[in-house]
Amino acid sequence: MMLWTGALAAQELPVLPIEDHTAWQAVGRVNASGFRTREMCTGTLIAPDRVLTAAHCVAGTDGLGPLPHEFTFVAGWLQGTAVDSVAGASIWIHPRAYSEGQLDVRFDLAVLTLEHPAFVAPLPLHFTGATAPYGILGYSSRRPHMLGAAFDCDGREESALLRLNCPVTPGNSGGPVLARQGENWAVAGVISAMGQSGALAVPVSRLQSP
Repeated sequence: MMLWTGALAAQELPVLPIEDHTAWQAVGRVNASGFRTREMCTGTLIAPDRVLTAAHCVAGTDGLGPLPHEFTFVAGWLQGTAVDSVAGASIWIHPRAYSEGQLDVRFDLAVLTLEHPAFVAPLPLHFTGATAPYGILGYSSRRPHMLGAAFDCDGREESALLRLNCPVTPGNSGGPVLARQGENWAVAGVISAMGQSGALAVPVSRLQSP
């Protein structure tokens, strides 16, 4: 998670009530072993064997990171238990995420393909027409065992990013931004950074086929 301002850095997403956790088991932690310089991130299962997250979660700010098999997606992590845990097999990073070793936050997208399908139903994607209110889900480095959530975020797409008024903190990176699709929620963006007034996220409309 990149914090572009310290004004909101102390705020966290509210803890998702335990009784609501079952509905969001497709959201989990993206853990990297043997890579001590970067904290864990959040990811979302968007197909039985594919996890959507931020590029900087798997490749750092310079495009370099652990090998795919060093990542593990831990689905539905809650207070030390998981619904499923699957190692990575390959990583797709948006081809425009890095330029000359520098991250372009507008394309901060990656997909971790898993060794085998997870035993969790994935969340659908919302490619066009997303509007407020938005939802945000994510694990934070200060509360790594509880999922944080907010479902009343205002915001809009501006200057190639979704700009929301809900706060995010380190660890929330890679987490889903949700928008209503009929009566259900679908993934409209991926959390990348904290801006001047809240979360900055990359719209999934920028997602190319891995």
